[in-house]
Amino acid sequence: MKVIVIGASGTVGTAIQKALPSDWEMIKASRSGDVSVDLNSPSSIAAMYSETGPVDGVICVAGGAKFGPLNSISEDDWEAGFRNKLMGQINLIRLGQGYIKPGGSVTLTSGMLSTHPNPKSVALTTFNIAVEGFVSAAALNLENGQRINAVRTPMVRETAQKMGWGDGGVPASEVAQLYLLSLLENKNGHVFEFQRD
Repeated sequence: MKVIVIGASGTVGTAIQKALPSDWEMIKASRSGDVSVDLNSPSSIAAMYSETGPVDGVICVAGGAKFGPLNSISEDDWEAGFRNKLMGQINLIRLGQGYIKPGGSVTLTSGMLSTHPNPKSVALTTFNIAVEGFVSAAALNLENGQRINAVRTPMVRETAQKMGWGDGGVPASEVAQLYLLSLLENKNGHVFEFQRD
């Protein structure tokens, strides 16, 4: 199995690296990874696929938008979030269909703010919901058994600790399992999320 992980150096990306079977070929893609890619640039995404060749899976744990209340977010901020968090992920399947092997999958990332917004999440909530909507509709367009899903990430414990928010949240190792499920389960157009017993 040959899998591209975009954002592999981050907290969840590092956990995904550890979760993938050791006999799989993992390609770390970022602005400074094994393969260079910039989600803001469609030509960069196309070049990434040209360099990697056909793959079985693509996982994206990158992409962001400004965090803040509505009146603090400028038009430039909205455009930057749109290009990065939304169009960057959309282009992974739009430009990658010819490189995803039959039965292969693309997993995008939304986040818990799609269903649990707060006053400072207006941009992130908007783009998270848009990512999930895109996944549900794009899944109806894919051929040759290709699949597309999203992971609605919870608060990650290591991130909460790093930000000084306490010890709440879900360990990154458990979040990584959602991405593995998306790769392996026969789901298409599905949003995976953490379910605490």
